[in-house]
Amino acid sequence: MSLVVLVTLPPERAHDLARTLVSEHLAGCVNIVPGLLSVYRWQGEVAEDPESLLLIKTSGEQYPALEARIKALHPYEVPEIIALQYDRALPEFQSWLREALTTPQKG
Repeated sequence: MSLVVLVTLPPERAHDLARTLVSEHLAGCVNIVPGLLSVYRWQGEVAEDPESLLLIKTSGEQYPALEARIKALHPYEVPEIIALQYDRALPEFQSWLREALTTPQKG
């Protein structure tokens, strides 16, 4: 199963989180979409903040570890982590993603 995981966070934290997830083979690729303005309800009040959106490509097998790592590194008390399953993608992309999520064997 392949997933795209959506995560919003402060713009200044996006790059570091993206690099960590890819470096640790939890994500094959992370796109950073800057310039969002999020309007939301928090603790009974309407709030708004600038954010970046991460589009994280991963697998269902990697998701539990990915979610745990995001929660450990994310600055919010309740981070937005939404996983969307997809069933169609370019086969070559799917092969690349599987390979990118594999930790190299130490020899």
